[in-house]
Amino acid sequence: MPPRYWVNDFDPYLVHFSGNFGIRWYGVSYLAGFLAAGWLISLYARKGRTQIPEPDVWNSLLLALLMGVMIGGRVGSYFLYGAWHNFPNDPLEVFRTWEGGMASHGGFFGVTVALWWYGRLRKISLAHLGDVVASTVPAGLFFGRVANFINGELWGRITYVKWAVIFPHSMPAGTDLVKIFPRHPSQLYEAGLEGLLLFAYVQWRFWKTEVVRRHPGRLVGEFLIAYALVRAFGEQFREPDAALILGLTRGTFYSIFLVLGGAMFWLRRPGPRIAP
Repeated sequence: MPPRYWVNDFDPYLVHFSGNFGIRWYGVSYLAGFLAAGWLISLYARKGRTQIPEPDVWNSLLLALLMGVMIGGRVGSYFLYGAWHNFPNDPLEVFRTWEGGMASHGGFFGVTVALWWYGRLRKISLAHLGDVVASTVPAGLFFGRVANFINGELWGRITYVKWAVIFPHSMPAGTDLVKIFPRHPSQLYEAGLEGLLLFAYVQWRFWKTEVVRRHPGRLVGEFLIAYALVRAFGEQFREPDAALILGLTRGTFYSIFLVLGGAMFWLRRPGPRIAP
């Protein structure tokens, strides 16, 4: 008897050449996220909404962000989710970012370091850079979560709701589909919360209010706190992929530090206003 739930059997490759060589949807999602960020920040520059020169967006800023996301996300995955145990047996795994194993919390830290470095070179405050980049981040989060769903990874907890999904990788290879429990498509929940919902909020704040000009750092603080809240909510539907910390999933536990960081930006003493 066939399973009565939809089976996630997407091919993780957009174009598959041979073996593990090909263009993966996971890589495409990162490209889409960076292109979206570049287009948005260029638009901000043309509209006079940022101190970042438009030529800088594609020449240096995106390169700094790329390095921050890739290095921070990968190193974060190793240290925050225990993947570093694999390093002695497969040291090259840390470089195979196209196979997954990226941590969003590590990526946030990497981006912070990258923006600090870029801001030092261009004499632009970290608070302003944080506001600008935070207004684009949800687009990348959306694409990344959709790629997680296509890859059939980071699946949700077992459930029998009508929209539950069978994830074949949630059981050992070869397991009969009828013996695989249906699960929440938590990747799509997160795409909607971390991606679409937060994107709508930060874009509204960026364009329809004066928060970036009058209160540098406020928007990035709001984003970090909001991300932590929706991430913690989404974790209620996601199967923990690492040991709990103090009874909390790691995604929830690490989000506590995002709240603290967001509060620091929120409560910082106002700096000079950004010229229109």
